Amino acid sequence: MLETPILDAGLGDADDDDFDGAVEVFDEQLPENRYLDRELSWLAFNQRVLELAEDPDLPLLERSNFLAIFASNLDEFFMVRVAGLRRRIVTGLAVPTNVGRAPADVLADISDEAHRLQLRHAEAWTSQVRPALTEAGIDVLTWGDLDEGEQAFLYDYFQKQVFPVLMPLAVDPAHPFPYISGLSLNLAIRIRNARTGRQEFARLKVPAMLPRLVELPGDGERLRYLPLEELIANHLGDLFPGMEVLDHHAFRLTRNEDVEIEEDETENLIQALEAELLRRRFGPPIRLEITDDMDDVTLDLLLKELDITEQQVYRLPGPLDLRGLFELSRIDRPDLRYPPHVPTTAIAFQPGDNNERADIFAAIRKADVLVHHPYESFTTSVQAFLEQAARDPHVLAIKQTLYRTSGDSPIVQALIDAAEAGKQVLALVEVKARFDEANNIVWARKLEKAGVHVVYGLVGLKTHCKLVNVIREEDGVLRSYSHIGTGNYNPKTSRIYEDLGLFTVDDQVGRDLTRLFNELSGYAIEKKFKRLLVAPLHLRKGLLRLIDKERRNAAAGKPARIRIKVNSMVDEQIIDALYRASQAGVPVEIWVRGICSLKPGVEGMSENITVRSVLGRYLEHSRIFSFLNAGDPQVYIGSADMMHRNLDRRVEALVRVTAPAHITELESLFDLAMSDGTSTWHLGPDGEWIRHAVDADGRRLVDLQDRTMANVQRRRRARAVR
Repeated sequence: MLETPILDAGLGDADDDDFDGAVEVFDEQLPENRYLDRELSWLAFNQRVLELAEDPDLPLLERSNFLAIFASNLDEFFMVRVAGLRRRIVTGLAVPTNVGRAPADVLADISDEAHRLQLRHAEAWTSQVRPALTEAGIDVLTWGDLDEGEQAFLYDYFQKQVFPVLMPLAVDPAHPFPYISGLSLNLAIRIRNARTGRQEFARLKVPAMLPRLVELPGDGERLRYLPLEELIANHLGDLFPGMEVLDHHAFRLTRNEDVEIEEDETENLIQALEAELLRRRFGPPIRLEITDDMDDVTLDLLLKELDITEQQVYRLPGPLDLRGLFELSRIDRPDLRYPPHVPTTAIAFQPGDNNERADIFAAIRKADVLVHHPYESFTTSVQAFLEQAARDPHVLAIKQTLYRTSGDSPIVQALIDAAEAGKQVLALVEVKARFDEANNIVWARKLEKAGVHVVYGLVGLKTHCKLVNVIREEDGVLRSYSHIGTGNYNPKTSRIYEDLGLFTVDDQVGRDLTRLFNELSGYAIEKKFKRLLVAPLHLRKGLLRLIDKERRNAAAGKPARIRIKVNSMVDEQIIDALYRASQAGVPVEIWVRGICSLKPGVEGMSENITVRSVLGRYLEHSRIFSFLNAGDPQVYIGSADMMHRNLDRRVEALVRVTAPAHITELESLFDLAMSDGTSTWHLGPDGEWIRHAVDADGRRLVDLQDRTMANVQRRRRARAVR
């Protein structure tokens, strides 16, 4: 991909004054086998999700939801990571992985582990969660479980609601093998012509727009469901009158659905992306899931027509596609769910004595405000900030990045309202946000029609940073109100994603954001950022300097410590720097949700590094970087993970948190996460994650997310008392 001269001119260049000393070059070599494979580490992450589904102490409907999350996660892993690896092997572009293994060998390891996990996933549903649901009064049935009255009711439902939208497709000399769409659930059907005795094959797609779980009339005490494919499979005779239905089996295909755009500065990005989205539907097959009772004749036909290998076939007990369990989330059974957590309004944004709406700008002027979602409300902080900016006559301009947002986004509506009110509004919409491309194109065009200045980022890069800059006139002076976050401006996901955001009226942050937005939308070449670290050119360099400073402090006998919370820890330069710091005696604490290629606890290399993972009701999503700095902590929050794409191919931004109370709050989060009394997974040097959920006496350890919610609410009560 091409890079513009703007990027080469220094997007994200930090002042050298902010970092004293260069990173030292080392002669001695670290061990060659010092990394864990990133793909297998991702599968280990999804295994941790599965372990939550298997935990009998968790609420039952939450366990069912974790089974659906596992299935959805694995689909995306195959569509993107496995597809990309297979494409590079086929095209001859594959190079040895960071663990020094041939890509074909890694692909074989992925296949073995994915087969094992998918069978374990199916077993968790069949032997654990489904029986427990039955015991709790929620039945997911087979056709044979129904009495005659129930079967008659469902036949009537089939005739009225299902049969009219079914489209059986024959395969014969006049009808070529049909296109099988990615992630669709299908029935492979063998039939015999009663007149000729000839056997034929047909494919039937299970309609995705219908409920996957068909509810039967209940008695008020039990909920009863039949999978849609069961209903269809038991009425195939209606679809093939005069034919004998010999056999049927469910199957499901996963295709390569990663979007790759070869960007050129002269082309229209939206048009190129729309063409690529159309191509995505026809990506090559990556995985074929079949029920374990499929006969060889049917399987051989699928293998031949789909051009897929045995290694890519996953034989599983039915039902396939357990994403359908998401539908159970609509069941009104509070006793089978996590106890409710009600987000509180951040203390700084609390309503006044007469319960009037808080003045967000006045609150930010008093002091920086750090908000922690979903413990603190997104609606009464970020959304309220933008809505107040849209209607405030003193606000002259709003600039914002949008990576992902909800379909009925009040954030987008606030930008539209601001533009229609005559304010200058700039929205940088990242139309290349994976699997949200089509939605973002729709929103970009809607914003443009309302008069918003819409830009689509920089050639060759994704704009992933989370930034808002509001320019307000106050007593004849322009003042910048800024928000820098770790998560997307999405009101829906803000209820389940754990994220942080900093509101500030600091002039330096305002100048930094003004310069950064100018680089993103125009042709500015300003290099100097004071409180920001910005990728792609200088975020990694800045972090390496901070890590190396801790190493030098430890060598000099000064207090030193590194704490990093990210979604993924993959970048080799960052990992090697952390190994060097550990060798110098620096305690390094890594809190990672997903992938971790770093090996902790290796004598002589990483014995001072500990790695923990937290999974639960919320998806841990914030990124925090904390450096003790000989007693003068430097702490950053922002959008960047420690991955090549984030540090090299994305625009990312970290902001330095300076308020002592905010630093204390973030350090307290780490204290809780790294405590042996908290329920976490511990990573060993062999790449194995061990769950620590109970103490030696069998008592449940502290749930970090429950404790954090309690802490936030306690602070609010304490403030109310004062």
